[in-house]
Amino acid sequence: MAAECADHDVTRMAGLLGVSRSGYYKHLQTSTADAPGPQLQRRRDLEVKILAHHRASKGTYGSPRITADLHDEGERVSANTVAKIMAELGIEGISPRTFKTTTLVDPAASFPPDLVGRRFDQGRIDAVWSSDITYLCCGEGDMFLCAIRDEHSRRALGWAVDDHMRTELVTRAVERAVFVRAHRCGGVILHSDRGSQYTAHDMALACATHGLRRSMGATGICWDNAGAESLWSTFKHECYYRHAFATKTELIAAVDNWMNFYNNQRRHSAIGMRSPIDYERTLTVTTEAS
Repeated sequence: MAAECADHDVTRMAGLLGVSRSGYYKHLQTSTADAPGPQLQRRRDLEVKILAHHRASKGTYGSPRITADLHDEGERVSANTVAKIMAELGIEGISPRTFKTTTLVDPAASFPPDLVGRRFDQGRIDAVWSSDITYLCCGEGDMFLCAIRDEHSRRALGWAVDDHMRTELVTRAVERAVFVRAHRCGGVILHSDRGSQYTAHDMALACATHGLRRSMGATGICWDNAGAESLWSTFKHECYYRHAFATKTELIAAVDNWMNFYNNQRRHSAIGMRSPIDYERTLTVTTEAS
């Protein structure tokens, strides 16, 4: 009736609907009183959007990344407001935890020098790649994951998962990273710890073939390979620790899915709350424009 009252007589409409004129006005007053004000409606809209972004991140995003999502949608809201709403909704991001080391050093090996000196991000892509191996497990036994990450864009360029951590695991990840960069990786520093896989002859040969410069930090000092350690921390607390994997196939699929999410969607504070691939696209556009 409210929508038609400008064009039709209220008394006539009330009669046709079998209600009294006074009853209609009483209902109208009650409905108006119950309607949320602008501030309350704004709050409800934010709650819906925050919940949607939290679900889209698989429950991993905290207030800074959700705030960035909202800003991309044109919302003007502070991280403090988002954090307060999240707390009242009972949702939160995920915090890191420690995990098992897998570094096995060959006592007879010789080690390349540390070309990085803990300065992993040197201001451009393909300056430094980092690599490491981490331990995983599933219902069918132990598994190992090796990854190669660009330390400027944070992009995971290559990874490999298997039930062993022989040198082949690392060289597979390297080959994948080289393929992603279209074999244009001559002079790139590949930094790792002193694990036996990285000091092996086959690894040295793979790096020489593609023009990669090997670099190694000290054993047992996490800061000397902080980029790779950061990737493991993010992967494990956002994906691995939250699921139980019955089979090797299931675990491998989960790694692939998460790595693709990490590269294409997950926001990184170090690169302006963009995803790695989005950030690399921005660099490409800027370079072409200049």
